Amino acid sequence: MAEALGRPPAPPHEDLAARKTRLPGIVDGMAFGAGQSAIIVPVPEAEPAVGAWRTRHDSAAAAGVPAHVTLVYPFLPLADVDVAAVRAVLDAHPAFEVTFAATARFPGVLYLAPTPATPFVALVEALVARWPEAPPYGGAFPEIVPHLTVTERAPEPVMAAAEAELTAALPISARVTAAALIGYDGAHWTHRAWLPLRADQPGPA
Repeated sequence: MAEALGRPPAPPHEDLAARKTRLPGIVDGMAFGAGQSAIIVPVPEAEPAVGAWRTRHDSAAAAGVPAHVTLVYPFLPLADVDVAAVRAVLDAHPAFEVTFAATARFPGVLYLAPTPATPFVALVEALVARWPEAPPYGGAFPEIVPHLTVTERAPEPVMAAAEAELTAALPISARVTAAALIGYDGAHWTHRAWLPLRADQPGPA
């Protein structure tokens, strides 16, 4: 299997467009079309806790997509994405710490809820302000609810078992330093670019 998306390497502004991470399939239960793109925040710290559940009960994971929080799907057609412009938008936002301390549910979906959620919301809002033609999930939902999907369309006993196991494994802490642009070629998702957040500024000497 091709290399999985994980923690962005240092230095954060290194051009990684040549790195191709195969991510065939579906993100958050929604099928993609050829030429689409998405912006996600990979959360490798969550993989030990959620990986086995996602592999069995999340079509995105089965297709190769790592544990993540979606910022915008679908984003612009891949051919129209100006990576420098996206980086400029996200670089205005600082890197941040996040904790996944609780599970939550949508109908048919079990997910980990990030705390704080506001930095993810701010990133989504900044992207939508710059590209209003690309709201998350095509504007299907009125509220932005950041989430890391664990299971989708799983039977209630499976969701309950996952919830119990994850509760014992929580909290999960992570530092978010970058988002990732991924694109679909009709058969596979590929990693196209890291989109770094603003690095911490050094304090006074």
